[in-house]
Amino acid sequence: MPLLNTLATPYADALLQVGEARGATDALAEEAKALLEAWNTSAELRDAMRSPVLSVDGKKKALTSLFSAGASPAMLNLLKLLADRQRIGILDAVLERFLELHRELRGITLAHVTSATALTEEQQTKLTEKVKAVAGTASVDIDMSVDPTLIGGFVVRLGSKVIDASLQGQVRRLGLSLARA
Repeated sequence: MPLLNTLATPYADALLQVGEARGATDALAEEAKALLEAWNTSAELRDAMRSPVLSVDGKKKALTSLFSAGASPAMLNLLKLLADRQRIGILDAVLERFLELHRELRGITLAHVTSATALTEEQQTKLTEKVKAVAGTASVDIDMSVDPTLIGGFVVRLGSKVIDASLQGQVRRLGLSLARA
């Protein structure tokens, strides 16, 4: 287990236990996804929380003012605890580990989907149904990203299984078959 995962697991596990005890694990998972997105899209937030110049109290006040309106008490407690223990810089690892544990608990499969353009709601729904059929599970969490270099289509990653339905993949396969001929 990588060192970062070793540091993140106790915090993630504790959050999962609190969520289970309160019957709010699924709501905490949705909060974690939103918070993770805010963390990943805001370099200013990450830099401020990782800064040694900002005091622990300053970080806790900033986190409280930023997230108190939309975060549950359990999530706010986690943020404050990470700040107190000077681990707020690994918030992303803690939240990702929490989401992994949540998916394991609920039997949810994670699918990474990369498309050439943003998919519409209807396309996402159809793709989700297809991924559920391929994965053989009733529940799938889709992690969407856009990569214009694919030219068209999409790539789905389910663990070690890769389904390449992109134009770039088709061109690559065509080139390989021509090279063999």
